Amino acid sequence: MTKSTEKAADSSPAQDETAVAFTDEERAAMKERAKEVKAKRRGTKADGEADVLAKIAEMEEPDRAMAEKIHAIVKAAAPELAPKTWYGMPAYARDGKVVCFFQSAAKFKARYATLGFNDAAHLDEGAMWPTAFALTQLTAADEERIAELVKRAAG
Repeated sequence: MTKSTEKAADSSPAQDETAVAFTDEERAAMKERAKEVKAKRRGTKADGEADVLAKIAEMEEPDRAMAEKIHAIVKAAAPELAPKTWYGMPAYARDGKVVCFFQSAAKFKARYATLGFNDAAHLDEGAMWPTAFALTQLTAADEERIAELVKRAAG
């Protein structure tokens, strides 16, 4: 046997499956996204605001309190962004493209929640800029910074 065939023979199918398998949380998020896409294809008129508020209501504390604050900040700072769910998370879109989203810590069993910005966000700053922020709590200064980021992102 050559080195490459020896290596292939040593790797079991279980190892290969583990390397590409999704977590339960990732599978759940993909199922949520599939539901969102199917509803859009069927022409089902989604009430983005109601959907986002329902997802926030499902969250446990402290994620729920942070998501409620983020929702209020986005609505005030960039009322032109449309609330919608995206992979089962509260998100805010311009022309159907998600600009920013809130991912609860519990969603993927992380130690912090995430405020993320997609490529539709206008946050470009030189050759490198942040696109996601870890959140463990929100201070007044954090809320101000988020409002500024959302305004820029929506611009």
